[in-house]
Formats: sequence, structure tokens, C-alpha cells
Amino acid sequence: MTERGRGDLHRSARHIAIGPSSLRWCAGKLIIEIDEWTVPLPGRLRGTVVIDPGPIFGEVHALDSAGRHRWRPVAPLARAEAHFTAPDLAFSSHAYLDMNAGDEALENGFSSWVWSRSALPGGGTAIFYDAVARTTTGASIANSYAPDGTVTPLARPPLRELPGLLWRVERSARSAQPIDAAGLKNLEDTPFYTRSSFSATIEGQACPTISESVDLDRFAARWVQGLLPFKMPRWSK
Repeated sequence: MTERGRGDLHRSARHIAIGPSSLRWCAGKLIIEIDEWTVPLPGRLRGTVVIDPGPIFGEVHALDSAGRHRWRPVAPLARAEAHFTAPDLAFSSHAYLDMNAGDEALENGFSSWVWSRSALPGGGTAIFYDAVARTTTGASIANSYAPDGTVTPLARPPLRELPGLLWRVERSARSAQPIDAAGLKNLEDTPFYTRSSFSATIEGQACPTISESVDLDRFAARWVQGLLPFKMPRWSK
């Protein structure tokens, strides 16, 4: 996406447009229209993603004991249909939709967090969220979300360290058994953020998992802030 100024923002109760890209709810589905330029090599990114949310979950979790940061897993059991013209590709897959809100910048409230989502047998999903707050107590959330709309607390398996990558961001994920490095796929490696896929053991089952690790000390560093425009262009008016 592209960072844009206030003049490029338009929104209503069921629609938001940021420049030429937009999101809107229509017939119970979230329609995402993407029209962007890629960086650092310029190229067009155009397409439509349709999210079928499945059951909607309303519970909002505080991520710190002061309640300054909140997180809501809106649709953890969603499906996505993606159709792009630039590049020319299409696919369908499991999807996940959440939202965050806060009263201060994330780097002011947290030094790091790890988050993971695992597909459970029977169509549910397990989410683990461990946030390390700076001046308060951070949250440690462990829940499973079922297709019938129920939420069940989970026992927290231990945090397992994952191998370091090029930018050396410390990363880990919860799993009852050690994570097999042979099945580990590194999806994103940046100076402050990593995303990975692997198989985690949750309640005795091997479950396909996506995880992220975020280092907000790194994010706040001046040299990283100077790199951000190369990751996400900034056009403001």
C-alpha cells in the first residue's frame, strides 16, 4: 500500500478509500480493490480480493494492562478469492481479518510481540498473541475459534525459538513440540518484522501455522525509519 495524506482519504460506514485503493462491504462480503505502484522497482499492482468472512467475532482484547491498545480478531475463519490483472494471477485460500486500535503509537507501548494463527482439525483456528509492553503488563492471549462462532481458551504451549534470518530479528512461536526447521518457510524478513509458515503442534495435532514476530525497538530506530519509504511509498496532499 501507499502512505497518503488526509486529502486522499474518503470513508463512510461501509466504505473506505485511500487514494485509488478501497475496501467496502457488499452483500456480506468485504471487497478490496487494489490499485498501487510497487517499490523499490516501480510496477503496477492491480486486482480485487473478495473476503467471505464466515462467523464474525466481536470480542475486543486489551493488549496492555492500561488498555491503551486493543485488538479484535474479526473474522479468523474467512476465505479469500483474489483476482489480479497486474500481475496476471488468481488464487483462493483461507483468510484472516482483524483490527487494532490504540491511544498511542505502537512503538511507545510495546517493545515486541509474537503472534500466530494455526488451522485446527475440524475447521477452527487457534490464535496465540504475546505482547511485551514497555511500562505495563502485556497480554498473552490463547484462544480457539470454531465455525459455529464459539471461542474456547487454550492452554499455552511453550514459545519455541525459530532460526534467525538475514536481519536477525528474534522470532518464536508457540508449539507443544519443537518446530521442524525442514518445514519452515520464511515469507518475509525485514529489519523489524518477520512472517513465517510451518507446522506447530497444538493440543496434540500438527497444524499449519502462520506466525509473525515484531521488534518495535528496531522499528523506532532512525535508520529503520529512513528505510520505510523504500518499503512503502509516501504520497501526501
